[in-house]
Amino acid sequence: MSAHISNVRPKPDKVLTLIADYVTKYSVKSEEAYDTARYCLMDTLGCGLEALEYPACTKLLGPIDPETVVPHGAKVPGTRFQLDPVQAAFNIGAMIRWLDFNDTWLAAEWGHPSDNLGGILATADWISRNSTPLLIRDVLTAMIKAHEIQGVIALENSFNRVGLDHTVLVKVASTAVVAHMLGCSYEQVVNAISQAWVDGGGLRTYRHAPNTGSRKSWAAGDATSRAVRLALISKTGEMGYPSVLTAKTWGFYDVLFKGREFRFPRRFGSYVMENVLFKISFPAEFHAQTAVECAMQIYPVVKDRIGDIKKIKIRTHEAAMRIIDKKGPLANPADRDHCIQYMVAVPLIFGRLTAADYEDRIAADPRIDALRKKIVCVEDKRFTRDYHDPKKRSIANALTVEFKDGTRLEEVVCEYPIGHKRRRREGMPMLVEKFKTNLARRFPERLQKTILDLCMDAGRLQNTPVHQFVDLFVI
Repeated sequence: MSAHISNVRPKPDKVLTLIADYVTKYSVKSEEAYDTARYCLMDTLGCGLEALEYPACTKLLGPIDPETVVPHGAKVPGTRFQLDPVQAAFNIGAMIRWLDFNDTWLAAEWGHPSDNLGGILATADWISRNSTPLLIRDVLTAMIKAHEIQGVIALENSFNRVGLDHTVLVKVASTAVVAHMLGCSYEQVVNAISQAWVDGGGLRTYRHAPNTGSRKSWAAGDATSRAVRLALISKTGEMGYPSVLTAKTWGFYDVLFKGREFRFPRRFGSYVMENVLFKISFPAEFHAQTAVECAMQIYPVVKDRIGDIKKIKIRTHEAAMRIIDKKGPLANPADRDHCIQYMVAVPLIFGRLTAADYEDRIAADPRIDALRKKIVCVEDKRFTRDYHDPKKRSIANALTVEFKDGTRLEEVVCEYPIGHKRRRREGMPMLVEKFKTNLARRFPERLQKTILDLCMDAGRLQNTPVHQFVDLFVI
């Protein structure tokens, strides 16, 4: 007698309903989260504006077919493009991430929660041009929730350790909030989230030698645009896959996560936005931010003695050792901005670290590679513990310079970068200055002032219709 096989579909996995409940039912009350989200919106758009100065980025932007016209489509800030929401999400997402200068979240998994703004802003703008306009407060709420979904899942679930890229979390978070923005029913939101997990995740190989390349700069744009597509598909009533994570043999856990289930150390709220890390001073992979700060402090002392340096020791944490401790040739800018030795050598030699410093023209300076060879990284177990401690979340680095004559400089230590929550008072004025610099790259002075004045007025900004806000950024 053959065994009976049930065709009854299971109840949705708990993770799917946890995310859907949060997105559809949770009311954000934290004013700190909204205020931080406002600064995050400014900073993220500014990062996108700066990326428009790089042809490697702009060649990927615009419609798929140059003849395509979408009269009521979503507009892409800093450009003339008006696109369908899926392609607009890719454009905005690629701009945001291109220079590795937008916000960061560090835990068992790493990532950049503001990557989700690509899908959020494109969808909100598209809705606002075709239906009842949404307000910027709605965008900020979606940002807070996308940050939270991506960041809380990342706390104790390491995708990088199984070779998957963190952009899988961008896709899941963007899908959830965009589906809700589109007016999907609760069931449709659950279905959309399941579709995002069915996609699986991209490989991290484009972030690591020998394959390091520029896909890491548009992968988040790809993920957040895919999220918009999956949400739109689900809104048509397309079915979902309720045990996408837990199904034996064929589910995400068994296929891609070595059979482990996700762990959630805290409930969804507004913790991630409140504690997110901003990249304010340097367009550098975040595990190196404090190392670059240390190098900038040392620069005045060593700038005329680069040739006399015998050795530089970087005391660091395990994640930095695993991701950005690189020896040997560096093939391209994507390789260089993920090499801690490069990111320390440049400020020691030039007294700066900008996006342009990763380009071939600067990298050709023979002093950089000569100095890289003298830089050694060692793990400090305390730094690693403090990195994972939820009460600290430090990203510590320490530099010691030793000269050929046997003398050495006193070690310089930096545990919390300028963009850390513990340095908000110091960091936010600098973030605003960064935003001003980026506005000036694209807009005339009067428009710069109009945009800045609106962004600095929290109440007026929150009540501004999304399409009116985006129109300010159109060339």
